Amino acid sequence: MQSHMPGYQEYITLNPNIRFGKPCIKNTRIAVQDILNWLASGMTYEEIIEDFPELSVEAIRAALAFAADTERRTKLISA
Repeated sequence: MQSHMPGYQEYITLNPNIRFGKPCIKNTRIAVQDILNWLASGMTYEEIIEDFPELSVEAIRAALAFAADTERRTKLISA
């Protein structure tokens, strides 16, 4: 059974003028990559939101869903 968070698009935006076009949380300059790095370093949702109150649990989950969806669509291209 595939777990998929529909609607992460409401939280993620791509704008070439913000963070060089990296996927970011809407209305912020916080990139999906930033959130993934914070989580990978051991920060909790609560710690991230304390440091960046413009984020929400839903926005963090949307970043994870976006990354999972991107990973799912990634294919190895052999040379």
